[in-house]
Amino acid sequence: MEDNRKTVIIQEILYWKQNKMLPEHYCDYLLTLYTEGNRIEEEELPKQKEKQKQKHYISSAIFLLFIPITVGFLYFTELSFILQMAISLIFLIISAAGIYYYQVKGLGNDIPVTVAAFIVLLFSVKAVLEYFPEQIIFLYIILAINCIIWFWVGRKFKLIYFSISSYIGFLMIVLLVFMSFR
Repeated sequence: MEDNRKTVIIQEILYWKQNKMLPEHYCDYLLTLYTEGNRIEEEELPKQKEKQKQKHYISSAIFLLFIPITVGFLYFTELSFILQMAISLIFLIISAAGIYYYQVKGLGNDIPVTVAAFIVLLFSVKAVLEYFPEQIIFLYIILAINCIIWFWVGRKFKLIYFSISSYIGFLMIVLLVFMSFR
């Protein structure tokens, strides 16, 4: 077989192996077949991994930018409440898509999950403060619901800091409730 074609096939098999598109033993068999039993140098693999890490860092940075943008739209603009919620909902949908994408690709999905949790917290607190500004009990209820969501997310995605945050949040809510009845 022509060397150029063989190289392309070997690189493609390495790509399949790296991205788990085929079981590893199939890829090893194909690599042995196309390299005629010779051990190949996997120099391209680190380069591909580095590119993948760079893409992961860039997308994580973009997700992290959603938090200050959401805070800006919710608390520092004079947009209508419905428009603020719509923008927050768009960011939440993008974060949910990021969670799904990171999960499918096998990347650490903790950043999109954290960003989605912050957005939900921000816009739920903003909604309570907008519609029930004088009744603090609704704020406590919304915060408790957020803590329940954090606990569930911590269990589902095995993110210990979400579980710890939910415990600390519940503790603070209980302390605030008891202090307000004094």
